[in-house]
Amino acid sequence: MSGWTNWAGTASADPRHVHTPRSTGEIGAAIAEAAAGGRRVRAWGSGHSFTPIAVADSDAIDLGGWTGISSVDADGALVTVRSGTTLKQLNAELDGLGLAMTNLGDIDAQTIAGVISTGTHGTGARFGGLSTQVARLELVLADGSVVTCSADERPELFHAARVGLGALGVITQVTLHCEPSFVLSAQERPEPLEQVLEGFDASAAENDHFEFYWFPYGKNALVKRNNRLPVGAARRPLGRARQFFDYEIMENVAFGTLCRAGRAMPRLVRPLGRFAAAALSARQYSDTSHRVFVTHRGVRFVESEFAVPRESVHHVLAELRALVPKLADPVAFPVEVRVAAADDIWLSTAQGRDSAYVAIHQFTGMPYRKYFAGFASIVAEVAGRPHWGKMHDLDAATLAKLYPHFEDFRRVRREVDPDGVFANAYLDRVLGPVEGPVPE
Repeated sequence: MSGWTNWAGTASADPRHVHTPRSTGEIGAAIAEAAAGGRRVRAWGSGHSFTPIAVADSDAIDLGGWTGISSVDADGALVTVRSGTTLKQLNAELDGLGLAMTNLGDIDAQTIAGVISTGTHGTGARFGGLSTQVARLELVLADGSVVTCSADERPELFHAARVGLGALGVITQVTLHCEPSFVLSAQERPEPLEQVLEGFDASAAENDHFEFYWFPYGKNALVKRNNRLPVGAARRPLGRARQFFDYEIMENVAFGTLCRAGRAMPRLVRPLGRFAAAALSARQYSDTSHRVFVTHRGVRFVESEFAVPRESVHHVLAELRALVPKLADPVAFPVEVRVAAADDIWLSTAQGRDSAYVAIHQFTGMPYRKYFAGFASIVAEVAGRPHWGKMHDLDAATLAKLYPHFEDFRRVRREVDPDGVFANAYLDRVLGPVEGPVPE
């Protein structure tokens, strides 16, 4: 296998060696072989990161054959899963055990190792990113040795590896804190953007999971409020016909058609954006948690997302709203806004602060660089931290100022991978060289 390209088409690679292990031992052997030959190694998941974080210039380890739940403890609170398992497969297997993840994002194509390594998150003011649900990790280090880490065992490696960027080793198994299956009540409806912004803090505090999508050039935002129902509550899902029409026809087929029309004739993007915002419809239902959290995304896009201190989100959105009308190239995709609780993971975008996440998108094939650069300038004013798997131009010198434990992470990296076996060009930029200080 060669000629790898990520989901968004923003990164590609043509490695000389592609390993397809089926066991921890085979993963270790592949790493040891590459290291002995002086080659660098990167693990592949589903390729859903927009950055070149997974690009392998020499050896790639394709984890697609290393999947499934490997063990469940007696009371079901801890579940160990192989690192190449996608969230879609994990959710299905947990469902069969009567278990669930505490929180999820809205895409389930990523592998569990990928979401941990890049700091993927959902939304909820009282909930952290997916990495906060990790109880223990098993990794293969650069010398081929297999190690485990947790809050009690090799705690510094654990603090680093829960959002490790693939820089410390190849994750082989992940032990997760899970809980009994639960039902979420979902309320989705269009609301005037000004009203949403005015009530942002209250909505974040009053709902388990709150987010909204702002459609540039329109007056409305699509607001999603998901809340847990009592144990034993009955599901009242959308009917199959309504579900198919709303999600497949309207959010994928129809929206994709509008985007393609706008790409072909950019002057149509603004009126089409106003139409899309005006055409939003309300729906209310309840279902098993992962069926509410996850939404099928069939329309491809590029994305940049930054975590900002939650109290600064109003300033960021005001500046972004001022920026969009000034752009020469119109914006076809909505802006997504979510929230998350502070955590203690060294390179988590929510490390040490309650955060709001602002994500901007553009339809594939449409100009985005000036839009993304303008957004980056706005969030820089409030110490915004970029999602590790989404597009940004920051380097190690800048990122070191945003993360109090940045040098702690680099120190652990030097200890477990002194020769940079797991490095690639992206890590060279965002972490700096394995040896030596962060560039000034």
